[in-house]
Amino acid sequence: MSGLRFSKMHGAGNDFVVLDLRAGRPPPSPALCRALADRHTGVGCDQILTVEAPRSAGAVASYGIWNSDGSASRQCGNGARCVAAWLRRDGTAAGSGFVLDSPSGRHAVEVLDDGRLRVALGVPDFAPPSVPLAGFDAESDHYTLAVEAHPVRFGAVSMGNPHAVIEVDDVDAAPVATLGPGLQRHAAFPDSVNVGFAQVVDRGNVRLRVYERGVGETLACGSGASAAAAVLMRLGRVERAVDVALPGGTLRIDWPDAAAELTMAGPAAFVFEGEWIA
Repeated sequence: MSGLRFSKMHGAGNDFVVLDLRAGRPPPSPALCRALADRHTGVGCDQILTVEAPRSAGAVASYGIWNSDGSASRQCGNGARCVAAWLRRDGTAAGSGFVLDSPSGRHAVEVLDDGRLRVALGVPDFAPPSVPLAGFDAESDHYTLAVEAHPVRFGAVSMGNPHAVIEVDDVDAAPVATLGPGLQRHAAFPDSVNVGFAQVVDRGNVRLRVYERGVGETLACGSGASAAAAVLMRLGRVERAVDVALPGGTLRIDWPDAAAELTMAGPAAFVFEGEWIA
C-alpha cells in the first residue's frame, strides 16, 4: 500500500480517511486500518472509507467502511455524506441527486441549497433479530439488561448496523465511557452495538453522545443520530423532524412515518490530501 493517496475528511467532527480503490487496489488490511487511524503515528481518524465501483444499476459508486480497530462496518451516515462530497469533487457524481451503494444497501443522496447533503438511510428496523438483539422474542419500545449488576433500560434499532439508545436527563453527565463498552460486551449483542445517550431538550431538539463499536466515543455518529431520533419518534417523545446536536455538530433527521425512509442531513468537509508511504 506504499504510495496510497488519501483524503482526510469529516462530517460534524466524525473524521475519515478516504481511499480510492476503483483502480483495483485491495481493501485495507486490519493492520493498515489501525496504522492509518492512529492519531499519533498515522493520519488519525474514526473510520476508513473506501470508494469502489458501483454494485447496482444506477449507482455512481459504492463504498466500504472500516473501523479504527480494523473491523468492518455496514453503515456510517456521516461517512456516506463524505463519500458523496468526495465523488462530487471528483466529478463522478453530478447534479443535485444520485445513488450510492453501501455495505447495507442503496442510498439516495440529495444536495441541498446550503451545501449540506441529505442521505436516505432506509426504514429503521426494530425487530430484535434484525438488530441483532438476542434473548427477546417480541419487539418492544424498551428492553432491560443487567450490565455489571445494574439494570439498563434502552431502545434498540437497526439502521443497517446495531444501535442501543438510552435516554438520559443530562447527556454531559451520562456514563458514556463505562456503560458504552459495558453494553457492547453484553451477550445480548452478538455483533456488539453502537450505544447512544440521548437527552430530549424539547420536541424539536435532542442532544446526543455515541460510543461506537470498534472506535469508542466519536464527535458525531450519523447512524447513531438516526437511531436515537427513530427510537424517540416512535415513543412520541419528539416530532418527526428533529435536530440532533452532537459534540461535533448538528444533524437534521426526518422520518415522516413508520413506512417511510429516514433521512439525515448535515455537512461534509475536506481537511487535507496526502500520500501514505509506510
